[in-house]
Amino acid sequence: MLGTTTPPRSAGLRTVAASAVVALACTLSACSKSESDSSSSGTGGGSAAAAATSSAPAAAASSSSSSGMTSGTGMAESGCTIATTGYPKVDLKTAKVGFSQSEKEGNPFRIAETKSIRDEAAKLGIPKSNLLTTNAQSDLNKQISDIKSLLSQGVQLLIVAPLNSDGLQPALDAAKAKKVPVVTVDRKVTSKPCTDFLTFIGSNFVDQGKRAADAMIKETGGKGKVAILLGASGNNVTTDRTKGFKDQLAAQGQGLQIVAEQTGDFERAKGQSVMEQLIQSHPDITAVYAENDEMGVGAVNALRSAGKNPGKDVKIVSIDGTHNAVQLLVDGKYNGVIESNPRFGPLAFQTLQQFEDGKAVPPSIVITDDAYTPDNAKQKINNSY
Repeated sequence: MLGTTTPPRSAGLRTVAASAVVALACTLSACSKSESDSSSSGTGGGSAAAAATSSAPAAAASSSSSSGMTSGTGMAESGCTIATTGYPKVDLKTAKVGFSQSEKEGNPFRIAETKSIRDEAAKLGIPKSNLLTTNAQSDLNKQISDIKSLLSQGVQLLIVAPLNSDGLQPALDAAKAKKVPVVTVDRKVTSKPCTDFLTFIGSNFVDQGKRAADAMIKETGGKGKVAILLGASGNNVTTDRTKGFKDQLAAQGQGLQIVAEQTGDFERAKGQSVMEQLIQSHPDITAVYAENDEMGVGAVNALRSAGKNPGKDVKIVSIDGTHNAVQLLVDGKYNGVIESNPRFGPLAFQTLQQFEDGKAVPPSIVITDDAYTPDNAKQKINNSY
């Protein structure tokens, strides 16, 4: 996703984002499964919709052309339209819609993401039989096969949560051949918007990294030795969250020294094992930046096992907004959580409706994320997922 509005961002940015979502909503429509305890495992994700699910707070969104995305052929000056693509017009309420999930729904982000798609489809009156879902189980070849299978079953609209930024081109080509518009969510692909896919909906992952750095600077007083638990390689979430964090430390937190960075693959169990190794090789670590909550929770488990006091001896900041991480923050075992909201359903369907209505769709759509701090975590914990 590409954008955040809550502290530490300015009120001005919040106003812009809120105004944009109202405009988008008017244009379009006339204007969980519980988590297990902290020892369980799961993979991480990365990303809120203009109107979230009933159990979640509403989130603003703004649409814009992302600097990281290149306009393809067929892109109107103000965005991609059904007229410029030549795709057939379909009725969202009677169309077959496919959703390709990338990772097993064993972690809170993916559970909430899939639930949001299903809940919004039900809200719009789309029959259950018309929403076809698949799960690639973290296998890129399977996701390509899944998407082709959805197309062979006659889906007319596609929502895809890409596993990686690269590698999905065969599936996108198959969708293009059948003139099926594809909305990607959560992770960017390196293909061209409006040419290979319609648009990307997601957070500003660079900004998430910057906000995590700001939280780390505040909680550590700007001094200490930091270990980074990197997300999975091969996708822009990891790259951008790393860049944002490092750039902000270089600008505002020069007293914080990065002494280690190692991949935890967005998984709790691997985050724990990596942290165990880092405690041995760098016993003087005083802070951990985990690029998702699952690895952060794994780090807490490792620190406890090593006789350290997480949240006190070692400060921990991560990204996602899962209930387990926010609860640790409430309990004083954690120091900050930057939200990456997974509730894409409303905005994904609104965007598809906008396209079908002949309105221009921008190459990327920015969605807001919240933030949890030691001061607000108790009050906001019900907003976590």
